[in-house]
Amino acid sequence: MRKPIWLRTDELTESVKALEAFYSNIRRVNGDPYYWKWAVIALHNAVQGFMVCALRGSNNLAVLTPESAKEWMDAYRVGKPYPEERLDDFLNLYKKIKGHYMHQYAHSGRFVPKGQQGWSIKKLNSFRNEFIHFVPRGWSIEVGGFPKICADSLDIVEFLVNSSGNICFHNSRALEKRCQNILTLSKQLLGKIRRAYNS
Repeated sequence: MRKPIWLRTDELTESVKALEAFYSNIRRVNGDPYYWKWAVIALHNAVQGFMVCALRGSNNLAVLTPESAKEWMDAYRVGKPYPEERLDDFLNLYKKIKGHYMHQYAHSGRFVPKGQQGWSIKKLNSFRNEFIHFVPRGWSIEVGGFPKICADSLDIVEFLVNSSGNICFHNSRALEKRCQNILTLSKQLLGKIRRAYNS
């Protein structure tokens, strides 16, 4: 009898694996610009994952839609079964990492965007949605702006992991090391791609 094969994951593993998928795809874009599609989808997943990790605190209320959080609290107050949780959308999570939701501990800090980071995160979300919900058509994309959009998005991930004070790798030193390594490699490679595109 065949042993069951399990796919095991959690919010930190999801986020790091998505970063690794991003790096894997940007390594291919010079040979085929189509790989930007998969890079954008993976990076969007990684940014969302790390925003969730930074916001979740001791419960999941800050990462839920307002309606879902209210339903959860109502159920908690009266002792009813908890409703299905619904994750807030990407741009709402981005708003939350810039606000009071991030102040979970004495050393916590909220994200303060610099330069075009707010624009870049909106473009990342827009392109990801276009890719995921692709309507039949011909579509040509000039990819010269992707390295900047992705670098700005990685800066947000780097802040959440290293400076927000809200993400703990729970004694998983290996996973934390993988995360730091892939952040460094991705930023270096994006710099090379950007210089190549601008030459």
